[in-house]
Amino acid sequence: MTQLLEHAFKEAAKLSESEQNAVASLLLAELESERRWEQSFAASQDELARLADSALRELADGQTQPMDVKRDFPND
Repeated sequence: MTQLLEHAFKEAAKLSESEQNAVASLLLAELESERRWEQSFAASQDELARLADSALRELADGQTQPMDVKRDFPND
């Protein structure tokens, strides 16, 4: 365990039981979310490569234009 994580756990141990449970729930949810993102990203490599190749072909064929924040995001 890293020193930073150990420090975080020591600080969390000072909290009330309900606050500790809330911190634990947040940490577990974040870890699960990260696991799902990693699985999703790993499973999509072929599709991402296909999309990148398509974008590069469009660029080479002159079918793209530089992004314009005012034009492309008119509600900002």
